[in-house]
Amino acid sequence: MTDSDRSGATLASSYTEMTELLQPNEANSLGRALGGVVLHWMDICGAIAALRFTNQQVVTASMDAVDFISPIDIGEIAVVEAYVFKTGTTSVDVKVDVHAEDPRKGERRETTSSFLTFVAIDDRGKPVEVPELVCETENEEALREEAIADREEKLTELIERLGG
Repeated sequence: MTDSDRSGATLASSYTEMTELLQPNEANSLGRALGGVVLHWMDICGAIAALRFTNQQVVTASMDAVDFISPIDIGEIAVVEAYVFKTGTTSVDVKVDVHAEDPRKGERRETTSSFLTFVAIDDRGKPVEVPELVCETENEEALREEAIADREEKLTELIERLGG
């Protein structure tokens, strides 16, 4: 696929939402979600968003730093949302947000977010070009710009934490 052949796909076409009810076998001894379980959900949701966007099989290339800012307790609903916000030649960047919902109280809070990069591959496992990102609405453009700014901010914070 050449640049002139790269058709566009919309941010909205990639939007994916998953829900999971936190069960005891996914929790630590405090009754809260294991970090690895949350990372697994983020990877799956991000991969689905990338797959929907590219219409190709994708593999996870990277995940930015993840800070767990609030726990998910047994019986709460984890809501995992993802969308493509940037493309390369063979890769897509996906923002993934996780919230916890307490269905008894009707409350929702942010628990974590991160940015994942996926590479589109063909049946032989070789990278293939991905569509260009098209934002058809002001809302899609705002989501894209917010994700780019959030990622830059988080990377700057990480560099500062590492003493750079």
